[in-house]
Amino acid sequence: MAIEKMFVKEGIKESEIEEYLAKRFKKADYSHTEIERTPMGTRIVVYASRPGLVIGRSGRKIAEITEEIKIKFGFENPLLDVKEVNNPFLDAKIVAKRITEALERGGNYKRIVNFYLDRVMEAGAVGAQINVKGKLSGDKARVFKAKRGFIAHSGDYAETLVERSSIQSMLRPGIVGVEVKIMLQTPKEFELKVVEAKAGEKAETAKKDKPQEI
Repeated sequence: MAIEKMFVKEGIKESEIEEYLAKRFKKADYSHTEIERTPMGTRIVVYASRPGLVIGRSGRKIAEITEEIKIKFGFENPLLDVKEVNNPFLDAKIVAKRITEALERGGNYKRIVNFYLDRVMEAGAVGAQINVKGKLSGDKARVFKAKRGFIAHSGDYAETLVERSSIQSMLRPGIVGVEVKIMLQTPKEFELKVVEAKAGEKAETAKKDKPQEI
């Protein structure tokens, strides 16, 4: 029981650190944090697409935050490291965050969703789906779903090969939820389905004008 309590306590602490760093590095296109305990101390790796905003001039910001983590979360020797997310359009958390920010600026939800779906597929994803739920326009809540390529929705492949993220945002009409799913790899038995899905969508999207950049 003592071991179970210890794991629960550590899990809560890691969630609190994740939440703290997400707020601290919001402008840096924060993705996620990995925590590794070593003989030298606790190594905390922050993933963001704009690492320069995390590090700050001459490393001042990272030194300041390292000290804050030490005091706030009780780590004796925290080691904060920053790694760049090479392609933010293949990171579900970053894509969901950018969509909510575009919605908060008053952009059209359909155009925003289609723009990011196109960027995700151009970045090399097997498939992507974006769901937007809430009061998008008018008084009634609605659900808008759009998809490109192939996405596994159930089973082991949905759990292991699909990256997902959900974010809520407060717009003028009310709360809106954004869910992003990105499939990065293709199981061999699904390869034909993926090719067929992409071919069908290519023919359909060729008729539409390419969305402008958000």
